[in-house]
Amino acid sequence: MIQSIHRLHIATRGKGLYAITRQVADWVSERDPDTGLLTLFIQHTSASLTIQENADPTVTRDLNEFFERIAPENEQWYKHDAEGSDDMPAHIRAALTATQISIPVLEGALVLGNWQGIFVFEHREAPHRRSVVMHLIGE
Repeated sequence: MIQSIHRLHIATRGKGLYAITRQVADWVSERDPDTGLLTLFIQHTSASLTIQENADPTVTRDLNEFFERIAPENEQWYKHDAEGSDDMPAHIRAALTATQISIPVLEGALVLGNWQGIFVFEHREAPHRRSVVMHLIGE
């Protein structure tokens, strides 16, 4: 059995989905497990992880628009605004998405569907440096 852990740093430029599939897949491939399970965990409360379509960019645009509508900025009823008008909406968006995902591994590769990609979903306006911990267990 093998176990490996690594922290991936992702620089974001503000709100949006940032593809990390290639970095994750390359790291797993270097370890070359026959079978296993990869867990990804983002260490933030105002960003999240998602697996989404990676072929048509209108999917990510529509997702961004949807989250703008369900968690808009500048709502007067928000009490938590210590870091600006996007602070509480970012926490709401992160609560509605995932901070951890697991992906099967087979023959040294991620078992993703044809159109699936892994994304960091940045919920803040300003650029950030996000940390994603990758933990692989396999044989």
